[in-house]
Amino acid sequence: MSERAAAAVQMIEVDEHHAGQRIDNFLLTRLKGVPKSRIYRLLRTGEVRVNRGRIKANYRLQAGDAIRLPPIRQGESQPPSAPGDRVLKMVEAAILYEDKGFIIFDKPSGLAVHGGSGLSYGLIEAIRALRPEAPFLELAHRLDRDTSGCIVVCKRRSALRTFHELLQADKVEKRYLALVKGRWARAQRVDAPLKKNILQSGERMVRVDPTGKPSQTLFRPLTHYQGATLLEAILITGRTHQVRVHAAHSGHPIAGDDKYGDEPFDQMLAGLGLKRLFLHAASLRFTPPEGTTIAVEAPLEPALQTLLSRLTPED
Repeated sequence: MSERAAAAVQMIEVDEHHAGQRIDNFLLTRLKGVPKSRIYRLLRTGEVRVNRGRIKANYRLQAGDAIRLPPIRQGESQPPSAPGDRVLKMVEAAILYEDKGFIIFDKPSGLAVHGGSGLSYGLIEAIRALRPEAPFLELAHRLDRDTSGCIVVCKRRSALRTFHELLQADKVEKRYLALVKGRWARAQRVDAPLKKNILQSGERMVRVDPTGKPSQTLFRPLTHYQGATLLEAILITGRTHQVRVHAAHSGHPIAGDDKYGDEPFDQMLAGLGLKRLFLHAASLRFTPPEGTTIAVEAPLEPALQTLLSRLTPED
């Protein structure tokens, strides 16, 4: 697509197919070639409006909503590349569970959940390439690119609404495994509000801040090693980078964390073979109102199991 400027304000009416979708995700899909940081700035400044009013990035669209888009310059870009056969086979092999409403994947570390910010594709684009006949496939939640493990994709709009209602009611149980620096002595609930900060570069950082959103994580030590602890982390709330920031805030940064970690600790573990963030969404459990409980587990990848075997256990 050659560089061009939109000639005028655009008005878009939301149909039933997009009802329930967050406005930021809608714009990320529609405005291909526009940087993510630019889209969030349009929302923050009120240049994008719904029904003539300002909205936040997490606003969920309703059928009949009128979206106002300002003239937007979309930079020159190449058509997005499709996921290759290797990626498609990897994603297909990562399916842990599937029914008429949900697909649950064991997302590999290093694969983003969606394209954008210089990435041509992510998990959701790969799934759509695998299932071109599917009329609806949407991410139900997020995982950081470097985090592996359980992630839900919805096959129906009704399933997406159900999952979000369960999330809002704290009825989705998410358990993570994390290797952290030092000895985490006992089970502890970390209650520390988190606030997002978008840097000038467009990179998203999160910090503990009294003005942030309430955030709680329950940490439980599983195994103590010399200089490190394997933890189970249970999300009470689900904020961006929550486990990573709460662990670092508690004085025990997660191994391999290039944003909030400890460089000497990471270098020591790199010498033992660690090449990624040691954070894994190990299990997911929820019960749809009209169905039976869905409980899925994703094992640690062999490379992380090998790393643990190289550490020296302590009592």
